[in-house]
This record gives sequence, C-alpha cells and structure tokens, in this order.
Amino acid sequence: MIHRLTKGDRVFVAVCYTVLIVTGLLVALPVLNLISVSLSGGNLVYAGAIKLWPEQLQFDAYRYVIQSKTFFSAFRVSVIMTLLGSVLGLLLAVMAAYPLSKPGLPARKWIVLAFVFTMMFSGGIVPQYLLINKLHLLNTIWAVIFPSVTSVFNLLIVKNFFEALPGEIEEAAKIDGASQLKILFTIMLPLSKPVLATIFLFFAVGFWNDYFNARMYITDQHLMPLQVYLRTVIFEAQDPTGNFKLDQNSLRNVAPQSIINATVFLSMLPMAVLYPFLQKHFLRGMVIGSVKG
Repeated sequence: MIHRLTKGDRVFVAVCYTVLIVTGLLVALPVLNLISVSLSGGNLVYAGAIKLWPEQLQFDAYRYVIQSKTFFSAFRVSVIMTLLGSVLGLLLAVMAAYPLSKPGLPARKWIVLAFVFTMMFSGGIVPQYLLINKLHLLNTIWAVIFPSVTSVFNLLIVKNFFEALPGEIEEAAKIDGASQLKILFTIMLPLSKPVLATIFLFFAVGFWNDYFNARMYITDQHLMPLQVYLRTVIFEAQDPTGNFKLDQNSLRNVAPQSIINATVFLSMLPMAVLYPFLQKHFLRGMVIGSVKG
C-alpha cells in the first residue's frame, strides 16, 4: 500500500529540506572561502576579491606552511596526544561502563550518581593545576591527556549500549565457562563497534581541538600542539619560533591571509578525513547508546 503525502506532510518535508539546505550552505560556504583564499594570488587576496572560487591558482601558501618545522612538530604532538588520549579514554570508558551495566552490582545507582555529580560539578581550575603540578606533569603531554581522558558522558553512552544488548548472549557464554573479561573482550566489544567508533570520534575531536589545557600546562615550544600553534599564527601573524613572519615585506606573491587559511585548512583535514570512516557507525552508536533498550 502506497502512502500518499497529505498537504501538511508536503509542507513539513519542504520546510525540512529548506532548513537542511540553508544549514549546509552556512557550513560549506565559509570553508569554500577559506580554501579559495589559501589557493589564490596575493594581489587578489589583498584586494578582497576572492569569494568562493580561487583566482590565479597557486600553492605557495601551503609551501610556506609545509616548510615550517614548527608546524610539523605541533602536528606530530597533536597526533600523539589524540591517539593516546582517545585509546586510553575509550578503554577507561569501556572498563567502567561494563560493570555499571550489570543490575546486580552493589550500590550501582549510587556509583552512577557519583559519576554524574562529577560531570555537573568540577573541582575547579586552580585545584586541577595544583594537582598537575604536584604530580610533576607540567610540560608533558600527560598534562593535556589526563584532565580529559575521563568523560562521564561517554561512559553513560557505552553503559546504555551494553544494557541494550541481549542478556542471553552473556548467559550462554557463562554457561560455557567464559570469564567476565573474556565475555567483555570477545563478545561484548565486537558487538559494540558502533558505540566504540562513536566514542572514539568524540575523544579524537576533543583532544585534537584541545587548546585550553595545552595553553595552561605546556610552555615548552617542542610540546606545543597544533591548536596553540594555530592561535599564534592567526592572532600574532607569525610562526611561533620566528621561522617566518606574516607581513607583506617578507612574503612574495603570497598574502599573509592565504598562509593563515592554509594552516587552518591543514589543521581541519585529519578530522575531516577520519569522520567518513566512522560515519556508518556514528548514528547507530548514538541512537542505541543514548536510549536505554
């Protein structure tokens, strides 16, 4: 039986498509402008003549960025922080969520409440800084990783996903003599790929974009992550180590704004490349993990 759309349904669909198109344009147009400026000739960029399409196509801005050793150092530090933080955060979320998903766990509700309390109320910035300093973690990548590696929000998503899985699977494994760790790593985790991919993406984006912790706990230029480097390039118009200064006299045929835009685009690229690989798991992981089954 074919369901015919009523007039109200057609209006609703039209409004939804309109909102989606407008939202898509609002997201895409600034990115297109950013790319166009990074690929255009300096004289046109200075004149403000670049809109959505590059003019006098050239890649000199990207050459300036790639030649900066500081950029690659910051990029490498961000990659290491993101990988270590995401893997460790995912492992901690799984190890905490699995026992909390069991109804028979003593004081389970109180433990969950304690986790939620820490999500709503933190100890504050000053105590956190004093703790990091007391642990001798200043000017180490762990000073950036540890404050963000535990996420109650992600933990609750994984917990709800585990609760939604059929209990009969685990009972059958117990009858066969499987231990809790074996059940977790050989049965539960393979069935939890959607939520694991979702949580990994959350952690990866968070660590990749982390500016505040890096700015607060790291002063060593060699441990400076990409977001701190990016801020220096954008607001101070120079490479943090002075490899180049973004002014018209020191650059040939390249506008400083083109180099800034090229740096921003290269900083966006890793997460933009990662998302399509996790997209097929993302929606399912969010829906199942956010709604208790």
